[in-house]
Amino acid sequence: MNIYLREIKSSRKSLFIWCIAMIVFIAAAMGKYAASSYVSGQSLNDIISQMPEAVKSMFGADRFDLSKAIGFYGAMFIYVVLMAAIHASLIGANIISKEEDDKTAEFLMSKPVSRTKVITSKLLAAITNIAVFNIITMLSSIYFVGYYSKGENVTDDVIRLMVGVLFLQLIFMSLGLCFSGFLKNPKLASPCTVGIMLATYILSLAIDINSHLSGLKYFTPFKYFDAKNLIYGNGFEIIYIVLSVLIISVFIFAAYVFYQKRDLKI
Repeated sequence: MNIYLREIKSSRKSLFIWCIAMIVFIAAAMGKYAASSYVSGQSLNDIISQMPEAVKSMFGADRFDLSKAIGFYGAMFIYVVLMAAIHASLIGANIISKEEDDKTAEFLMSKPVSRTKVITSKLLAAITNIAVFNIITMLSSIYFVGYYSKGENVTDDVIRLMVGVLFLQLIFMSLGLCFSGFLKNPKLASPCTVGIMLATYILSLAIDINSHLSGLKYFTPFKYFDAKNLIYGNGFEIIYIVLSVLIISVFIFAAYVFYQKRDLKI
């Protein structure tokens, strides 16, 4: 029994829906940019500058040049990140725990395969789902942002943003995998993973609003690959790449250890 192919087949419908939702969201967002183009870019930036600091920080509108398509995309990019993070969290949390939730764990474990092989196959399937979702998001972003960018080259900026998103996806996917291997109740893996993901997002908003909290940026992956830095700054920072790889490695290793020792709920 090829567990990897079984997982890919069982998740293809969900992946298709997520991809369509992302494409529609990006198209609608950039369509809104086109609709607001009758206002000069400077006027739109001036309107944004008059908003309360908390509101500007929440939407990231104070950090981008909204007169350009890539700037508008950068301002709404946090919602792309959130959708990708939620998808990755659910994939990681469910890909193992669903066997117990669906009462198929006994059937799976009766086969001549080790738990190590089971979790490895499911991990590869989860990574494949994440990669496909990331690539579809990147291609649709390049198309729609490029369409409204008036000849400017936005491909490199979008690729940098999506590489950052991929790191975030892997972080939350590995966190979900760790929870699904550790928690005795498989139904708790998804809410715990998504709950922590949302908590780190709220922390990133708090840091944007209050600069005195900047020291907490290492505790929220949403600050590791900030859209403004990737578009206008120096790109990726080595410390955040190393920290991301370390976090992913620790969570995946923990998932293997916990799943090997845990009594399955059959």
